[in-house]
Amino acid sequence: MNPSTNKKVNSYRRLSGITVVAVYFLILVGGIVRSTGSGMGCPDWPKCFGSVIPPTAIEQLPENYQEIYLEKRLAKNDRFVATLSKLGFKETASQLANDKSIQVEEEFNATKTWIEYINRLIGVVIGVLILATLVKSFSLWSQDKWISITAFLALVLVAFTGWIGSIVVSTNLLAWMITVHMLLALALVAVLLYSHRRAARLLSKIQGASLVMPKKIFWLLLVASSLMLVQIVLGTQVREGIDRVSFVMGNMLREEWIGKVGIIFLVHRSFSLVLLAVHVLYFVWAFKFSARNTSITYWNQALLLLLMLEIASGVGMAYFGIPAYLQPIHLLFGSLILGVQFILILQVKEQSNFKLDSQL
Repeated sequence: MNPSTNKKVNSYRRLSGITVVAVYFLILVGGIVRSTGSGMGCPDWPKCFGSVIPPTAIEQLPENYQEIYLEKRLAKNDRFVATLSKLGFKETASQLANDKSIQVEEEFNATKTWIEYINRLIGVVIGVLILATLVKSFSLWSQDKWISITAFLALVLVAFTGWIGSIVVSTNLLAWMITVHMLLALALVAVLLYSHRRAARLLSKIQGASLVMPKKIFWLLLVASSLMLVQIVLGTQVREGIDRVSFVMGNMLREEWIGKVGIIFLVHRSFSLVLLAVHVLYFVWAFKFSARNTSITYWNQALLLLLMLEIASGVGMAYFGIPAYLQPIHLLFGSLILGVQFILILQVKEQSNFKLDSQL
């Protein structure tokens, strides 16, 4: 590869890497929005209380602002319900149309408004970064068109995620919509990581290695990442239960919330033991079959560290009254685990097919 192309590849990898970090930062901020109850800080979308810059005091709003924005949200929900019906999801559409919780309009809170507003600003920055990533990817089209294709897919995903975010607001933080929004963010990370990896392969040549990883490690890692995704979804269900309990208890007596969430917390906690067992088996096999001082080894170490931090943060929430600061951190660790698993899946698959362990 000539120096000019090499420079373009490195430039693309830097930008796509920065974009991945930015998406993870947005996931962290989204967790903060949820843990502080700021999700409805802005009752409309994409503006906030009809303005590019949100208000700082209730005096800046009309007296009937709650009725105004409730009417706007319900109108948007009606369009969303109609869309779901046309797509064949008539039962879901009916449930959404008759959900009375959507009709509750929160009172203005300046702190919550600005937390949500900052969350949206970060989302805009990520949109710009992904657009820049797509533009930069075109210089690599002749080397690998899939880099540009996946960069374009990332742009489509971020636009769709933004639209789903608007539905989350219009449905007054409907639980399953929040879960869909989170899964789309994780899908966006996966697409960006894949595009980043494709660019990395342009810099490396297939070289002989003394050890080829058996494909059973790839399949075990795939199972582990699938289970981790299920665990994150279970975590969102636990979070939904905690929201209900905290509302009933008036945000008091946090140490009693876990005990009142019900069986979903026990399932979430027990499932973590299954995840741990699967990962222990994976680490044993990976240590046995992977060469030392390689990128796979380093990413395995990162995965082990993240698993330990995820377990520690989960224990902290369960036994110390669900500290608000641990909630977004716990979510971030889980999301990072999925990202590292995806990187390892790509690398292990390559080493299963080729005698190769290139750098990421």
